[in-house]
Amino acid sequence: MRNGLIKPCLVCDGYNGERIDVKYPQLKLYIGGEWLPDTGSSLEVINPADECVLGVLPVAGRRELDAAVLAADKGLRLWSRTAPAARTAILLKAAAILRDRIDDIAPLATLEEGQPIADARSYLLRGAEIIEWDANEGRRVYGRVIPSEPGLRQMVIHEPVGVVAALTPWNAPVFTPCRKIASALSAGCSLILKAAEETPAATIALVQCFADAGVPAGVLNLVFGDPAYISEHLIAAPAVRLISFTGSVPVGKRLAQLAAKVMKPTIMELGGHAPAIVCADADVKAAADKIAAAKYRNAGQACIAPTRIYVHASVFERFVERFVENARKIKVGPGFDSGVGMGPLANGRRLIAVESLVNDAVERGARAACGGKRMMGRGYYYPPTVLLDVPDDARILHEEPFGPIATIAAFSNLEDVIARANALAYGLAGYAFTRCAATADKLASELECGAIAINHLTVSTHGIPFGGVKESGLGREGGVEGVAGYTVTKTITHLMT
Repeated sequence: MRNGLIKPCLVCDGYNGERIDVKYPQLKLYIGGEWLPDTGSSLEVINPADECVLGVLPVAGRRELDAAVLAADKGLRLWSRTAPAARTAILLKAAAILRDRIDDIAPLATLEEGQPIADARSYLLRGAEIIEWDANEGRRVYGRVIPSEPGLRQMVIHEPVGVVAALTPWNAPVFTPCRKIASALSAGCSLILKAAEETPAATIALVQCFADAGVPAGVLNLVFGDPAYISEHLIAAPAVRLISFTGSVPVGKRLAQLAAKVMKPTIMELGGHAPAIVCADADVKAAADKIAAAKYRNAGQACIAPTRIYVHASVFERFVERFVENARKIKVGPGFDSGVGMGPLANGRRLIAVESLVNDAVERGARAACGGKRMMGRGYYYPPTVLLDVPDDARILHEEPFGPIATIAAFSNLEDVIARANALAYGLAGYAFTRCAATADKLASELECGAIAINHLTVSTHGIPFGGVKESGLGREGGVEGVAGYTVTKTITHLMT
């Protein structure tokens, strides 16, 4: 143990200024409607703000995983035959419970991931909205009757795909699980969620909301443990019919290979390296403010964060000045401290990776307009960083940074900058700022991204599909497409005799 378990600690809730006690809970797995506090094996959970141990997490082995698959298979038989209106009512109740518990769950996300408490609350609210939207969409999974000859009826219906294995990352420990749980359960599936070992308490609290809302035993299960072992075991299980993963491109490719061996479909929401193009006619101040706010939210640990910023040469200096000014104003510190706009990176691995990318770029000739060095002291802190004059061979222009690093480069020709934006294998999100309708249409048409926002930076919310092209993924989450992804299409032809 590093510094022993953290006891109930007095912290400052930066959202409303009150002093609150946050007690880190006992961590458990959830299988077949029961909470399991001990499996005989465990991991430590670390607070990224001070590197202390928060708690001990039980991890699943073969016995627990087999039990989860069996429970999910049993739960599927009940849930898939539950009337859509009844499923909707239960999921809407879960969303209401989540809203009621925001003040209890948000501090757990801040403790585990480090994000400012106001951001943690925002992510929870977005999660509740997703549950509500998907719950209602579950009542609209329509089929159709195809006109045919007399005496022959041809129908198309959509059925739950079956047991789903869902794997989620640490950077949104409530929001991302909400997407997978809500979509799968709305479609009538059961689900085994393998959530992030770095941020278990927040996800456990979310699953408790569904349990308290009346989701039957076995319909939703939660496990933690060795990611490679768990994913391989669940993908190979005959009862599991679909794999839904949010995470890095290399891991996504590995899981897709495993799924292909047993002919199982996947939903893959993978990494990004989002371009943001600021044209000569854009509102430069607004663009700099919006891009900076999005870039450094959650310490840049978001697959949709703008990372490669291209600014027209005629407004380049003005943009850089305003952007750097915004970056320098961000207060970095523990997520509970008043006025903090950016917390620590979520773990030591990210800190090492970010340092390596920045050092590589600087060694190759890049210039740090601000930041560029790890902050001293305990905790995984790295300041908002802006890199200029980054050479084309720098790793940061080819690898997803997933941290508080922005690269800014000038351009003068729209065709050229579109080519630069499309040059990578990533294709998740893209952003553009322009007041010209023709330019906006061209960028929307030619940028190779699954989601594009023009003059703002919202590409992922309830009611709209989100996902990538190229190596950034397969399938969509959110919207009608998100729920439909958890169904299979069945054609029925009936000759009446």
